Amino acid sequence: MPYDWLGPAMFAGALVLLSFGYPVAFSLGGVAIIFGLIGIAMGIFDPIFMTAMPQRIFGIMANYTLLAIPYFIFMGSMLEKSGIAENLLETMGILFGRLRGGLALAVILVGTLLAATTGVVAATVVAMGLISLPIMLRYGYNKELATGAIVASGTLGQIIPPSVVLVVLGDQLGVSVGDLFIGSIVPGLMMAGAFALQVLIIAFFRPDMAPPLPPEVRQIGGKALGMRVLKVMIPPLLLILMVLGSIFFGFATPTEAGAVGCLGAIALAAANKQVNWASLRLVSDVTMRTTTMVMFILIGSTAFSLVFRGLNGDRFMEELLTNLPGGQAGFLVVSMAVVFLLGFFIDFFEIAFIVVPLFVPVAQQLGIDLVWFGIILGANLQTSFLTPPFGFALFYLRSIAPPEVTTGHIYRGAIPFIPIQMIVLMLIIIFPGIVSFLPSISR
Repeated sequence: MPYDWLGPAMFAGALVLLSFGYPVAFSLGGVAIIFGLIGIAMGIFDPIFMTAMPQRIFGIMANYTLLAIPYFIFMGSMLEKSGIAENLLETMGILFGRLRGGLALAVILVGTLLAATTGVVAATVVAMGLISLPIMLRYGYNKELATGAIVASGTLGQIIPPSVVLVVLGDQLGVSVGDLFIGSIVPGLMMAGAFALQVLIIAFFRPDMAPPLPPEVRQIGGKALGMRVLKVMIPPLLLILMVLGSIFFGFATPTEAGAVGCLGAIALAAANKQVNWASLRLVSDVTMRTTTMVMFILIGSTAFSLVFRGLNGDRFMEELLTNLPGGQAGFLVVSMAVVFLLGFFIDFFEIAFIVVPLFVPVAQQLGIDLVWFGIILGANLQTSFLTPPFGFALFYLRSIAPPEVTTGHIYRGAIPFIPIQMIVLMLIIIFPGIVSFLPSISR
């Protein structure tokens, strides 16, 4: 077709606007209007084609799955204010304090639990950075190891359920969010276990980088320590069980489980005496702002995709991707590379709403399991968020790190964890049963 170039030109136009600092939602919407007018002027589609836009936008508001987004954002924000992370880190630090690298190991464990309760990378990295980084530096930890453990554990929120990332992916891929949650449990635990092993290896070969806690800090009786561990571990584990267990056993949909999680988070915060009108107002404000941002991006991307299809851009991309050499392998290499590189420059929501829908028909045509594909996309983005120089998790930590911790420290600290993530990602790709095992049981 003589006008096939217009579809790719839309992407170029959106990237130009983004490079000038325009908000993503308005960049996508503005490009959709401009190219919609071009399509009508050139006679590529009839003006009546654009009347489908209101119906598509109102269809978003009727999407029950997307209601899980404000629930999980509220749950994560409420837990961030509850003091659970601080109590967990302090207790786990004492528990593992005798080990070299024990405090970093505690950071990985607490980061994993936070990822399973907040589901948002920014919240986990910021919370862990504010709480654990000053403690690790105070007890003589190497700055690179301290920052690397924090950003690595913080990115687990991309793949460990209940993750907002997986909710959006489930909607865009057209698969069950519950299947994505259940299928990502083993890969997420593999990633967390690999990070813990990395910390222990570094501490073994470089004991000066990760000293044990001084005896006076960890002086607490065995019975008292056991009671303290139970006290700080049981509440978040119960919350995780309420949310994921209700999905796994079929008692609730992810959206309903999100609502249950919100009530559980409020109850935990109340138990820690952290619930008042000011905190509720603050958490609700954060939830409203984040949800509004996501909805505006979704509306802009809906307008963008409608015009993109009107210009036959979807057919152009489908033909391009299906004719790649190597079949499934070639498609996976290209799609993973595109998502990884875009993860440096734009947030996950934009990637999910703009790029992922282009991959879905091709993946279906090539016979790829979309649940497995969604989880490797999440793991790939997790790696992108950790990789210098543009990884978002690195910037989150930089924003709250003390002056003596430089950007160079954070970059060098993240680098040893990147090959670990890549190895786990390759294992998920080579052995799809890692993902499909638990969903098959739940059915």
